[in-house]
Amino acid sequence: MGILGDSLDKAAANTATRPLPKSAGAQMRFLVRHEKGSTKVVAQRLGISQRTVERYIKDQIKHPRKELAARMVAEVTKDWQPRVRSRAKKQAASTGGIVIETRARFGFTAAPGTTDDGRIRLITQHLPPAYAARLFDAQAAGASEQQLQNIAAEGLQEIYFKDRGRRADGLLVEFTDIDYVELDF
Repeated sequence: MGILGDSLDKAAANTATRPLPKSAGAQMRFLVRHEKGSTKVVAQRLGISQRTVERYIKDQIKHPRKELAARMVAEVTKDWQPRVRSRAKKQAASTGGIVIETRARFGFTAAPGTTDDGRIRLITQHLPPAYAARLFDAQAAGASEQQLQNIAAEGLQEIYFKDRGRRADGLLVEFTDIDYVELDF
């Protein structure tokens, strides 16, 4: 995915109420349990043999290679506490909203006589639940990174730059050259 999609995933992962399993065996057992006992599916997800998965489950292997350890953590993180994540997303989409912190280039299309030169800005802004819901729905529908950026740009345009319609009427914001984006809900 892209930078904004990854930030949405990271924010969802940060809502977990319990820590991830620490040992390789515990992580592997979690993955197998999540896949309803199928060591073959887990082996395919991790790119290793089915026998290797079985040896991790029995704690015959305790220390995975660095790249395998990273893949295991990533796969466990994807599946860890799905109900907690969905509850947090539902709350953000209905009542809480989402906080976006970004450093990116913002350019403008505005009234004649104003500057439209893009410049790097550091912005931390709370976006209302409607924009959080649109971001979650777009991500679930498989939207591209550009579509997610357009939704975030529209939210920042309306809330940060236009102050909910109280100023800068007719302003259109371009959200480009993203240095980083962090989301929280």
